Amino acid sequence: MGGEVELPDASGTNGMDVELLAAALRQDSADLDIYAKVLSVNLVESLPKGAVQVERKRSMSDRVAGREGTVTSLDVAIGDIRLGLRLDRGRTIGEICKEVRGVVLSRQQVGLDEWIAALAKGLSESAASSAKAREALQRYLGG
Repeated sequence: MGGEVELPDASGTNGMDVELLAAALRQDSADLDIYAKVLSVNLVESLPKGAVQVERKRSMSDRVAGREGTVTSLDVAIGDIRLGLRLDRGRTIGEICKEVRGVVLSRQQVGLDEWIAALAKGLSESAASSAKAREALQRYLGG
């Protein structure tokens, strides 16, 4: 998942193209099971510990084979925004929450494209203000 995406410098003056980042995040989203697995692994590896929570459903064959199972939900915390994605029988339910000190101030259900756009915007804004977040995002995008 990924390509070369120019990230903003510490001052944020590069003005990273959020649409380009969203396109990279949207890549391979046709097969939701594979998309959720790849996205969850890449985000967990790229973002700070605790920023991404992944829930999986493990069938008996998954357990026997030692597989992690199918991703059923993904929660990503970026600043005061929490992005939740639930996968249920081929459907996706996206949710964007604004949180302050653990209290949800607003909650909005969205489609996959809007959820991906919000994730791209959050990652871009985080990268503009933090060298560590910028490095993590570059690792995620393979740059």
